[in-house]
Amino acid sequence: MLKDYSKTAHKPNLGNVAVIGGCGFLGHHVVNLLIECYHTYSITVIDLHTTRNRRPELDGVLYIDVDITDTEHLTSVMRTTRPDVVIHTASPPAQADISVSRSLFENVNVNGTRSVIEASQKAGAKAIVYTSSASVVSDNKSDLIHVDERWPVLRGSQQMEYYARTKAEAEDLVLAANRQEPYDLLTAAIRPSGIIGEGDTMVTHQMMKIYQEGKHNVQLGENENLFDFTYVVNVAHGHLLAANALLHASDSDSMPVDKRVDGEAFFITNDSPVYFWDFARAVWKAAGNSSGLENIWVLPCTVGLMLGFLSEIYFMMIRRPPTFNRQRIIFSCMTRYFDISKAKDRLGYQPLVSLEEGIKRSVKWSLDKEKRD
Repeated sequence: MLKDYSKTAHKPNLGNVAVIGGCGFLGHHVVNLLIECYHTYSITVIDLHTTRNRRPELDGVLYIDVDITDTEHLTSVMRTTRPDVVIHTASPPAQADISVSRSLFENVNVNGTRSVIEASQKAGAKAIVYTSSASVVSDNKSDLIHVDERWPVLRGSQQMEYYARTKAEAEDLVLAANRQEPYDLLTAAIRPSGIIGEGDTMVTHQMMKIYQEGKHNVQLGENENLFDFTYVVNVAHGHLLAANALLHASDSDSMPVDKRVDGEAFFITNDSPVYFWDFARAVWKAAGNSSGLENIWVLPCTVGLMLGFLSEIYFMMIRRPPTFNRQRIIFSCMTRYFDISKAKDRLGYQPLVSLEEGIKRSVKWSLDKEKRD
């Protein structure tokens, strides 16, 4: 489907583009989509280490190693490459919420984003599109049912997950920089939910691990909780649609409020919420599982929470991060899906790749990686 899109759709020109974190999971898919579906004058990838997920030299992508928290170095690079558009995807993965992770989240997500904004302003960039997270509106315990952008962003003690707290703070910084005088910079934020795809070392990895350990016959809860997962190319697509819209918005200040893109956040999903354990079984089927539903052992979520608590105590005693905890239980039992009408209306967003196809590609990548490793 993506191949057909690149052949038939008009290719907008985004000028000079910088992809921050462009060697990462999402970032390298942004670069791939830029090359396939857009005209550019140049593409610069800025990352802490640019040794992985690189394009062939013939594609002309410039790779530069930069610590984005080093504002002086980043500003120097941006002034040299002169990006019109900055796609800021850099972030540590939402791993265990421990003190080391908290420091890393704060430094990269908040301080790094502040640095990206300053460097973009000084380099004369026209647009920043920031990768936020759908988790900024989640307290990680309450159901989210068809939630849209009017839902309040949780901050401070309201937000249990420190990663989401720093993503929300960074999103605030980016949106506050929109049309901030004396600069002409326009900004937007993309909030993806449950990203899967080639390069996914979190969602798909955990599902594959459950299958490989032979634990795929256990289900927590009654599987009545809808959940939004999003194929990574669709997330990249949302970012680039926003970038193109911002460039056009810079030509006119008369955009109606209900059509604005600049200064706005957008949920991006596959627009196909699925029952959580149906998603898990689709992953396991793609990995080779042929067993039916007759041997499924259904545990109430309350029992799962008790087991998660005991696991946390055990791992605390041996001073290691728990592989099985209460938050993962809550995550697999809660309803969490979003209304993406705003992205459809203002960005013209539609998923390029179906969730079913995205699952297949994600699992294939994981299996191929195991063979390589």
